[in-house]
Amino acid sequence: MSSLTILSTTQPSSLLSSTSPQEFNFPAKSKRPLSSTVKFRALPFKACAFPPNNNDNGEKDDCFSTRRSLLVWISTLPFLFGLHEFLEDLSAKALQSDTNTYILIKEEVRKVVSKGKAAGVLRLVFHDAGTFEMDGNSGGMNGSIVYELERPENAGLKKSLKILDKAKGEVDAIQQVSWADMIAVAGAEAVSVCGGPTIPVQLGRLDSLEPDAEGKLPRESLDAPGLKQNFKRKGLSTQELVVLSGAHTLGSKGFGSPFVFDNSYYKILLEKPWKSSGGMSSMVGLPSDHALVEDDECLRWIKKYADNQNMFFNDFKNAYIKLVNSGARWKSL
Repeated sequence: MSSLTILSTTQPSSLLSSTSPQEFNFPAKSKRPLSSTVKFRALPFKACAFPPNNNDNGEKDDCFSTRRSLLVWISTLPFLFGLHEFLEDLSAKALQSDTNTYILIKEEVRKVVSKGKAAGVLRLVFHDAGTFEMDGNSGGMNGSIVYELERPENAGLKKSLKILDKAKGEVDAIQQVSWADMIAVAGAEAVSVCGGPTIPVQLGRLDSLEPDAEGKLPRESLDAPGLKQNFKRKGLSTQELVVLSGAHTLGSKGFGSPFVFDNSYYKILLEKPWKSSGGMSSMVGLPSDHALVEDDECLRWIKKYADNQNMFFNDFKNAYIKLVNSGARWKSL
C-alpha cells in the first residue's frame, strides 16, 4: 500500500518506466495637506447656436464640436450596453461550464479512488504543488508531476497517477481538463472519501510542458527549523506546515487507521511512540514528523489540533486550497 508522504525520500525509485515580500503601508500617507490648494473655476455656460457660427478666425465654434462628439458618444451607447450584456453572458456560461466539469471530475474520481488508494492520490498533490517557491514564482500546482515520476522522491506515485488517468480519460471525452486540475480535485476527494472535510477546488489551471526543478520538496530528514524555512520559501507559515503534515494521518505511517482522515496524527505525535524500546511503535512516523513535536512553535499547533478536530479540518481545508493554488497559471476566458 502506498503511504502518504509530503516529504522527499532518498530511497531509490522502483518505477516500472523510465521573492522577498514587499511591505506596504496602508492607507498611504499623502504629503499634501488636508486643506487642498487646488482651485476650481466654473466656466460660464455658453448657448450653442445652430447652425454653428464661424468665429473671427473662420473656425467653427467649439460648441458644435462638443455637440457632435456628444451625439457620436450617445450613438455608441446601444453597442456598449450590448457588449456589457455579452460579456456577462459569456462569464455566466464559463462559470456554468466549470461547475459542470467540476461535478464530472468529482464523480469520475469517486469511481476510482477508494479509501485504500486515497493516501497515494493525496501524496500526488503534495509532490506536484510542493515544488513551488516564491523566489522566481517557480514550480507549483501545474501537473509537472507527470514528467517527474522517475525521481527518487516520487517513488510509488506512478500507480496513483495511473488510477487518475482512467478518470481523466472519461472526463476528457466530454470536456478537456488539465492534469493540474485533475490532481487538485482528486486530492480533495481523497480526503473527503476518508471522512475528512469537504474542500472546494477552483478549476482553470494550465499544465506545464516540462518538469519543475529538482530538490524543491522538503526532505524527510529535515529538523523543525529546516522544515519551517522550506515552507516559508513556499509562502506557507508554521501553522500551515503543521496542519498540512496532518495529511500523514492517511497511509501506513502508523498514525491511527490508514483509511480514516482525522486528528489521530496529532494525538499520537504527543505520545511519541517512536521513543519506545522497540517493536512497531518505534517505526511510527518519519524523522520530520518527530521533529515537529520537539519544536515549541509547532507543538502549540499540535496540541490545538489534537484537542479540536473541527479546527484541524477547517484549517486543513484552507491550507489545502492555498497549496493547490500556489504557482498555478490560470486560463483566461
